[in-house]
Amino acid sequence: MSGHSKFSNIKRKKEKNDNARGQVFTRLGREIAVAVKSGGPDPASNSRLKDVVAKARSNNMSNETIERSIKKAAGDVNAVNYERIQYEGYGPSGVAVIVDALTDNRNRTAANVRSAFTKGGGNMGMTGCVSFLFDEKGLILVEKDKKTSEDDLMMAALDAGAEDFAAEDEGYLITTAPDGFSEVREALDKAGIKMLSAEVTFLPQTASAIADPEDRKRMRRLLEILDEDDDIMNVYHNWENEDEE
Repeated sequence: MSGHSKFSNIKRKKEKNDNARGQVFTRLGREIAVAVKSGGPDPASNSRLKDVVAKARSNNMSNETIERSIKKAAGDVNAVNYERIQYEGYGPSGVAVIVDALTDNRNRTAANVRSAFTKGGGNMGMTGCVSFLFDEKGLILVEKDKKTSEDDLMMAALDAGAEDFAAEDEGYLITTAPDGFSEVREALDKAGIKMLSAEVTFLPQTASAIADPEDRKRMRRLLEILDEDDDIMNVYHNWENEDEE
């Protein structure tokens, strides 16, 4: 991305999410509930739950809060049924946007997402209209420190099945296939590697710059509206010059 390494861009996004921690915890609680319902409350036998727990910890959710969320999901027979839905569309200047939602009311969420695109000067499109511009990958970030040898980390990641390992000034980016993510993350966890972030995400194949300052304002408005919606888990886009005013 313009003016920043890929590592620093992802780190800044994580820090922004941490600043809105209450909302992040609400979303993580939903992910925990869905994982428990699909595979049970024991992370040892439920790899999906294990990954969500790791993600929750990387977002500074306490073990007590995680355990309480798991127990609540396991014991509530009347728990809300959440459905994962993906929306796609274009922001101002043709920026590609993927919206990942977890909802108990698809009509409400679809209406909210469509409204966000409209207010942000974009258009919600059909399924598949922009997803071909992204690659779904597991992505793990590890900050550089004196305790972690680059060679040891690279070998641990590649031996566990990682597809790629990249070293940048601030840290390391480890990329995996979506179905190989859990194995690589668990291997690094067992090796005592502290991960800044670990999740399956959508990485843009190409970047798109917005030249018009007004369009940049509209794009920020689109992202802000989506970020404020508890139904929205993640928003992926290929906007390159996000830092420019």
